Amino acid sequence: MQGNDSTHPVDLFVIGGGINGCGIARDAAGRGFSVTLAEMSDLASATSSSSTKLFHGGLRYLEYFEFRLVREALIEREILLRAMPHISWPMRFVLPYHKDMRFESETPTSKLLSVVMPWMKGRRPAWLIRLGLFLYDHLGGRKILPGTETIGLTGTPEGAPLQERFAKAYEYSDCWVEDSRLVILNARDAEARGAAILTRTKVTHATREGDLWRVETKDMEHGRTATHYAKMLVNAGGPWVGDVIHDKIDLPSKEGVRLVRGSHIVTRKLYDHDKCYFFQGTDGRIIFAIPYETDFTLIGTTDAEHSDPSRKPTCTDEERDYLIAFANKYFKAPISAEDVVWSYSGVRPLYDDGASSATAATRDYTLKVDAEGGAPVLNIFGGKITTYRRLAESALEKISEHLPDTKGQWTAGVPLAGGDFPVGGFDRLVSELRAQFGFLTPFWARRLVRAYGTEARDVLGDAKSAEALGRDFGATLTETEVTWLMEREYARTAEDIVWRRSKLGLRLDETQIHDLDDWMKTRRAGSAAAE
Repeated sequence: MQGNDSTHPVDLFVIGGGINGCGIARDAAGRGFSVTLAEMSDLASATSSSSTKLFHGGLRYLEYFEFRLVREALIEREILLRAMPHISWPMRFVLPYHKDMRFESETPTSKLLSVVMPWMKGRRPAWLIRLGLFLYDHLGGRKILPGTETIGLTGTPEGAPLQERFAKAYEYSDCWVEDSRLVILNARDAEARGAAILTRTKVTHATREGDLWRVETKDMEHGRTATHYAKMLVNAGGPWVGDVIHDKIDLPSKEGVRLVRGSHIVTRKLYDHDKCYFFQGTDGRIIFAIPYETDFTLIGTTDAEHSDPSRKPTCTDEERDYLIAFANKYFKAPISAEDVVWSYSGVRPLYDDGASSATAATRDYTLKVDAEGGAPVLNIFGGKITTYRRLAESALEKISEHLPDTKGQWTAGVPLAGGDFPVGGFDRLVSELRAQFGFLTPFWARRLVRAYGTEARDVLGDAKSAEALGRDFGATLTETEVTWLMEREYARTAEDIVWRRSKLGLRLDETQIHDLDDWMKTRRAGSAAAE
């Protein structure tokens, strides 16, 4: 979607439409900066739609003594929960305990205990796990989420799907987030505050011309090129941050990015309650098993080096089998490759801190400004989805050293579109929606409120029946909703809708997705002809 005149210099030109780029664009636009953002594909098309989908402090990062990162993330959980209670909600995590749990051998905690308690031979004692959970409960000033409890697993819903050797567990709080929808809502808010959001627009080159950046772009759908000018460049390229530095803007930067692939598998629902499992392996790694999209279970993640950002990440057979074998050490009923209905993989662009393994590489973010030789550029390395808002605030601190900022921080507590209702008010909103639109099934109403919050009413308009919503593409997706997504949320293809604006790809077959894509192509062609 176009906004600012490309011939007039903007304050900021942001490269990358993932959560960091869209979060920075939103924050900057809200402070009065003129902003253009370019994303070479769809928003959230890479890392930001391929996370484990948790707003969490990162319990395991305590083993690396990443106390600042964990504390910041824990504080952010509740700030974000209040701002987006439709796409984020509290979850309880069940951590089964057994004596064979071990540290990842390269963690600072493991190295320390190997010296002071060598007889433990790398095992995690129960008291240490409980200490970690105590810190987790108190580092972030928790107000909404309940604290840790010790629970029994024998004869309980939490223990029912697990092997009988697990008798007790620790239960703590974290939050779920719809990652790609978070990106879309940040982009929408940025645009509402004046930013230009250019999707399917690739930055081909950028050069300094005195105190401005000259940025060349190419429309990836139609081949049109354009020239933009900006006072400052923000490189939020994610996995391509290094490519932008070296190939697009020709900076002699020594900063490096470490690409780490995280893969996930999705199975049919493996248990009946709504809590997540935190499983610890004998190799020191951890995975989650999470209730997903009502009828499924999400299992992940792996940590593997990924050398080339241009190579699309996929969950390999080895990674799939690793996750299955890991889960089978806990679940009573074993799963197999035949139970996997979908898998996905994303690349985390971590700051290269020289860590010995992908698992040990820092998840903290690093911001570097290069102002030598003219107009400044801010390069973004790393980061977690949980701390994206704080990363944006930190980025604006750096930006404000070069461009005057008179408004200061503002995003804490400001809801995203559809999030203007209280935490805990979801069920009431669903009931109200069904009362207003009597044709909605319970599943349909819950899906709409989870996606759009209070805007669900706007999506449905004045429809008095399902037929009034136009063509039915399957799985409760209608022509009216697709039109909303195309006009309001930057969707261009069926893939944008069924895998990023929603996860209805789990419920639609190939023919239905193909028909949706054809309908969208026809509609886009009609819109272009009318312009």
